[in-house]
Amino acid sequence: MKLHEYARLDATGLAALIRRREVSAREVALLASEAIALANPKVNAVVETYDDRIDGLDEAGLGDGPFRGVPILIKDVRGNEKGRKVEFGSRLAEGHVCDGDTHLAEMFRAAGLNILGRSNAPEYSIATSTENLLYGNTSTPWREGYSAGGSSGGSAAAVAAGVMPLAHGSDIGGSIRIPASWCGGIGLKPSRGRVSAGPHIDEGGFGLAMNFVQTRTMRDTAAMLDCLCMPQAGDPFHIPTPEDGFMPWLKREPEKLRIAWTTAPTMDAPVDREVAAAVEATAHQLADLGHVVEQADLVFDQEAASQMMCSIWFFGFHKMLDKIGSQTGRVPGPDNLEPVTWEIYQRARDMDPYEFLDGLVWLNQARREIGRFFSRYDVLLSPATAQVSQPHGCYGLNLPGLSAEEYMVLADEPVQFAFPYNVAGTPAISLPLAMHSNGLPIGVQLGAGPAREHLLIALGAALEEAMPWADRLPPLHVTKL
Repeated sequence: MKLHEYARLDATGLAALIRRREVSAREVALLASEAIALANPKVNAVVETYDDRIDGLDEAGLGDGPFRGVPILIKDVRGNEKGRKVEFGSRLAEGHVCDGDTHLAEMFRAAGLNILGRSNAPEYSIATSTENLLYGNTSTPWREGYSAGGSSGGSAAAVAAGVMPLAHGSDIGGSIRIPASWCGGIGLKPSRGRVSAGPHIDEGGFGLAMNFVQTRTMRDTAAMLDCLCMPQAGDPFHIPTPEDGFMPWLKREPEKLRIAWTTAPTMDAPVDREVAAAVEATAHQLADLGHVVEQADLVFDQEAASQMMCSIWFFGFHKMLDKIGSQTGRVPGPDNLEPVTWEIYQRARDMDPYEFLDGLVWLNQARREIGRFFSRYDVLLSPATAQVSQPHGCYGLNLPGLSAEEYMVLADEPVQFAFPYNVAGTPAISLPLAMHSNGLPIGVQLGAGPAREHLLIALGAALEEAMPWADRLPPLHVTKL
């Protein structure tokens, strides 16, 4: 297999070739390593590779799942394996090693995936953009020096550049969907509880966070969801799963759906006109596919949410950093934390616990309001991000003079449509359905009610056929470098 062939294959296609022994898992790992060496100087998506999973790969040790031998990157934040480094994109955590496997890593391995390295992420996955002082900035493969989004930007950039067929992402406020939008890939945030966060914690971010993958094709998205929707012993709750799994929904037409669409901003920040036009064009396409489509706005005050997030996201944040510092022999401070992170650390340290309880009350009220909306509609269509990718330096954590609250409001302006689904615990997906006149991709978001990922899989597959994106390659794609 040649590098240009590897770079154009999705995970499903690559797994089929390995299964037929037309290429070996070790050959694929070497091609992935070659792709990293070629693209990383431009996009800076990968921060570490594992030699024992590339040159020293023991193919007998791979799992027997449907993706046997397919390479994947783990985001430098959670989901890591025992004995491997996880540094959270932070100088404070440099050299930090995981002391146990996550169920996510176990499920990746059971699926047959070859975890061969780590992808870049902003410090503690806080930022809208993947920029950090430990490993540097990650560019979207569409334009060097422009953000890949955050916080799963390294993973999304690696997939879009043809370096990886898929890569791990996590999402507490849009962190799978934002980079998918800015890199021109697919980013599904599953429902709350769909993918186990255990065994070390019950849920990420008090139920706001979810793990999944960045992909290029809907068939990879559906197949990976089937691999990862496996309840684990001791999980706090299980949610409904389609009886025959998610893969059949790629070819299954759902009954006529009630679809709302909106481009109305949820905070005092405009939506790019070409982004809005892409949403409206998608609405027309969905109507042509036979669904009932109408304009309707979800009432959600993102600016208030941005303020409230500080009370929820960052409750106990200082304790986590103190623990990491004790493990790495460092004391958290402005010499090893970026300016915004240091502000958040101090904010968390001084937080009144009742503020956190007030935040939980707000979450409940907001969740009920979103739930009422999805009792009237099956799906909501909106921008994934209000703006396309912006230059580095706009939304990273190395911005001096901002309080935690001020940063959250600033960072949420381009990505304001993402957070309602984290609040509600419901699924949402970013699809690369259009291109901006400035040459950057536009992500369009579909969201649904609780445990209704199957509807997003069906609609995503229909739109993949009606509005195809497979032949759209960025300038920094492996085949062009």
